[in-house]
Amino acid sequence: MTSSQVELPAEVKPDAATLMASLHLMPTPVPNPEIKYTKLFINNEWEDSESGKVFPTYNPATAEKICDVQEADKADVERAVKAARVAFALGSPWRRMDASERGRLLGKLADLVERDSAYLATLESLNSGKPFLTALFVDMQGTIKTLRYFAGWADKIHGITIPVDGEFFSMTRNEPIGVCGQIIPWNFPLMMMAWKLGPALSCGNTIVLKPAEQTPLTALYIAALIKEAGFPAGVVNILPGYGPTAGAAIASHHAIDKVAFTGSTEVGKLIQEAAGKSNLKRVTLELGGKSPNIIFADADLDLAVEQAHQGVFFNSGQCCTAGSRIFVQDSIYEEFVRRSVERATKRIMGSPFDPTTEQGPQISEEQQQRIMELVQSGVREGAKLECGGKVCPGKGYYVEPTVFSNVTDNMRIAKEEIFGPVQQILRFSTVEEVIARANDTEYGLAAAVFTTDINKAMTVSTALQAGTVWINCYNALSCQSPFGGFKMSGNGRELGEIGLREYSEVKTITMKMMGKNS
Repeated sequence: MTSSQVELPAEVKPDAATLMASLHLMPTPVPNPEIKYTKLFINNEWEDSESGKVFPTYNPATAEKICDVQEADKADVERAVKAARVAFALGSPWRRMDASERGRLLGKLADLVERDSAYLATLESLNSGKPFLTALFVDMQGTIKTLRYFAGWADKIHGITIPVDGEFFSMTRNEPIGVCGQIIPWNFPLMMMAWKLGPALSCGNTIVLKPAEQTPLTALYIAALIKEAGFPAGVVNILPGYGPTAGAAIASHHAIDKVAFTGSTEVGKLIQEAAGKSNLKRVTLELGGKSPNIIFADADLDLAVEQAHQGVFFNSGQCCTAGSRIFVQDSIYEEFVRRSVERATKRIMGSPFDPTTEQGPQISEEQQQRIMELVQSGVREGAKLECGGKVCPGKGYYVEPTVFSNVTDNMRIAKEEIFGPVQQILRFSTVEEVIARANDTEYGLAAAVFTTDINKAMTVSTALQAGTVWINCYNALSCQSPFGGFKMSGNGRELGEIGLREYSEVKTITMKMMGKNS
């Protein structure tokens, strides 16, 4: 993912000039904020790991260590699951709580996040490398809106009565699943946390959540706000740690009833396998993408160029929805490439705390090296490197905004998810051709169509195999609209009313009515 996750619609996202003009209204970030929480959060208490192990977390803009964090593993997952099971037991304060009170607690959490949004945005920028203005205006707002949206649903999740044989009365109940394991990624730590916590808590579940090892700091601060909001002990447990240990323990635990994961398709397969081999726990997966962005000759070219640029380069290209396969119709291809290169070369890179910065670093040296390896493969396979393609000198894990033209479908850069600031521009001729090529991928997370012809827009958007299709916009996500993928981009949906279904079980209750002869 993950992208606006819940990103502001791309067309209303403030540009650099607007943000600069509003700086006097904005809190000033402190590039070296106090790190308040580094321990495991279990049963509303801060705990050391059973092993005593810690792991470092880094600032990707400088490659310098921020601090050490307690490292959870299988034993700590066991403790957290026990706390979550006690909190979910019949008769517990959480299970006895009125649904409206659950909503009030979620609303209180949203209020606390809003209160501390400047600090949280600073922490997010420090730990993930994203520009502070993006963290404050996009990530924080998306997080707050998502929590408030699901707070409003808490007392509106209900069953139905069903007309059956006159001797019987039949109804359904929507009940919480139980203990939910949740594993979130590093590209949108705050928003992905809200995407997971919001619907699960609204439905009345309890949670064991593992943030990405690269970005644990905002999740731990949110844990403190969860306690401050008044959630009962054990309802939410936060365990920073590594995927092969803590993550694997969550996926395979027999006392966890559902697991939700956002991340790579490769890891998603491992989680689904572990869930099946353990207790067949329910699984929601939001995985990778190689999203097509189709630009027809009749499109508003200025709009299409800018939206295609943001669709690839936003968040340093670290979005599962990234529109990284840009199909441009023949007659406007050369002009589109020229304008895209011009826009990319003007993109401002720098410190996340510089208000003029559009693009920060990649999350890690490992990710930086993977991006460069794919860039080099594009050159070897015959794509034309129009601009960029280099690691930036100095500290931090920066990669230049990169544009390739003359890309063909069989190249690695056209097939593999790069997860970096690399734009690939492909040429097409006909509607039928581009639909077939756009769908010729193992992924199906998102897609976009740019055209002024409504018939063409609806024909193509209906034919595309993707969970979300945008028309004349990109990354226009909202917490009210369901999000998820086709094919190997995942299972299930997050957000919206449909997202609640992933965290509830439907129970049918049928009673025989007393008749005259009873």
